[in-house]
Amino acid sequence: MGIYPFFKAIEKLDGTHVTVNGRDLIMVGSNNYLGLTTHPKVREAAMKALREYGTSCSGSRFLNGTLELHEKLEAALAEFMGKEAAQVFSTGFQTNQGVIAPLIGRSDTVVIDRLVHASIVDGVRLAFGKVRRFKHNDIESLRRNLEASADSSGILVIVDGVYSMEGDLAPLPEIVGTCKEFGARIMVDDAHGIGVLGKTGRGALEHFGVTDDVDLVMGTFSKSFASLGGFVAGDARVISYIKHHSRALIFSAAMPPSALAAVLAALEVIQTEPEIRQRLWENTEFLLRSVQSLGFETGPTQTPIVPIIVGDDIRAALLWKMLFDEGLFTNCVVAPGVPQGQQRIRMCLMATHTREDLEKVVDILARVGRRMGLIQ
Repeated sequence: MGIYPFFKAIEKLDGTHVTVNGRDLIMVGSNNYLGLTTHPKVREAAMKALREYGTSCSGSRFLNGTLELHEKLEAALAEFMGKEAAQVFSTGFQTNQGVIAPLIGRSDTVVIDRLVHASIVDGVRLAFGKVRRFKHNDIESLRRNLEASADSSGILVIVDGVYSMEGDLAPLPEIVGTCKEFGARIMVDDAHGIGVLGKTGRGALEHFGVTDDVDLVMGTFSKSFASLGGFVAGDARVISYIKHHSRALIFSAAMPPSALAAVLAALEVIQTEPEIRQRLWENTEFLLRSVQSLGFETGPTQTPIVPIIVGDDIRAALLWKMLFDEGLFTNCVVAPGVPQGQQRIRMCLMATHTREDLEKVVDILARVGRRMGLIQ
């Protein structure tokens, strides 16, 4: 049909706008929530590190690839997240693989929400223990799975803080209480929450007040931190164990200096410029309210992730194409990225979107939605 919404090559990237095939489009498909990829402090920090250290560490952290920058970032992240220690990985996907696989032994059980990120699913597949899945955000389903895991040597429950396709939050206080009842440990993938949620941007754990109750928290640098990589934070002895047993860490090249410096600068901005996060939430409230008032189905989202659910592969791809032709860069998500019947267009807000940008987005959504019969 001439509709293929994936691997679209971007010629120019300038935060909220991109150029594709010579055309200017408003970017509403990026995870660049705080817009820090174009922040002067972040750009300058990355360029300074490039000039001082070159382009690559050219080796594994385990051998020749550890810079002082790595250790400085790990200490800063541990303090920011309220944990004893942190370990950075070269990608977010590697982080989940590199944390889960070495922790789960043959007599252990890992219990995951059915909608966790693919990197968690793959990390669980690499582990030797038993795997159980509970219904999305369903505490009773979690309880039944924990009861069925009572004979395990250890139980690790893994959830997302913010679910990347739904935009909803895990009910962490209820999950924490249930896990304590069964003696299970908890890991939270907060890739989409850190920088966005919480009074000071520390994510879903701060938002719910459960920082001290969660054993491990994972985050990525490709969203609010405007870079590439990931990290896990927790007790020092657990982080040390991961550091010395994680094949994904030991056998991968280290994060390059420019990426490290960008994260350090972004972390400083998150802590010193809270008005950026405020603008993000103002933009989120405007777009979400506007999209819902038009009559689109947005699901249970509570965050800057704004889905438009259409429930069919072809209709989702067609909606993506019509929006693209009108000047919007969105994301088309089909099965198995989401369950069958939940196919959608996924949009994400940035703090740097102007009101003019967002009004154009709403106008285009309204025209295309009516043309497709999605809204009245």
